[in-house]
Amino acid sequence: MPFRDMTRTRRAAAMPLIAAALSVAAAACASSTTSTGAAATSHSATPTASPSQSMTHDAAMIGRDCGMIPASGTGSLHGMSMDPVAVAAGHNPLITTLAAEIGKADLTATLDSARDITVFAPDNQAFSKLTPHDQAMMSEMAELAKTLTYHVVKGSVTPAEITRGMTLTTLEGSQLTISKMGSVYEVNSADVTCGPLHTANATVYIINAVLMPAR
Repeated sequence: MPFRDMTRTRRAAAMPLIAAALSVAAAACASSTTSTGAAATSHSATPTASPSQSMTHDAAMIGRDCGMIPASGTGSLHGMSMDPVAVAAGHNPLITTLAAEIGKADLTATLDSARDITVFAPDNQAFSKLTPHDQAMMSEMAELAKTLTYHVVKGSVTPAEITRGMTLTTLEGSQLTISKMGSVYEVNSADVTCGPLHTANATVYIINAVLMPAR
């Protein structure tokens, strides 16, 4: 066979091998590009928020007077969370009268040492609206203690539980009713004006009336 024909034959035989090699190389490049692109997409994507960043609903407050809570200091949300409930009440400017009445009834140690309770705390104006008859009754230490413990229940009451409505047994021994009417959260006939506030041992809802147990 002439040399020129042999060269042509060798070239023809080599062509399928070259084509196959180019095909493999192209596939490898495509795979590398896809992987690189996927990696770049993965790294550039916005990271998912951690549970601690996204858990904001538990901190939701209810009531029209929450804006009156101090932003800092011992009466602030953070400050109250560091103290037991009677001490925390004494630092919050909305419920200082309640703290004083707790002291008069000799209930400070009892409430501050309790674990996991909810206190429906009458604001200062609620005490000023008491009738002379109720004021006279509460001037007696036993009746004062009875009235104040009627505002305390075991466990941590949530806004969702108030919305659903239920009857709760108080430390005084009788019952009160929590509910929601329209946009207003209620405890018996009192409105919740701010809550939930958290102290070292209690959940607190500020209300606009002093609740009276049956006598």
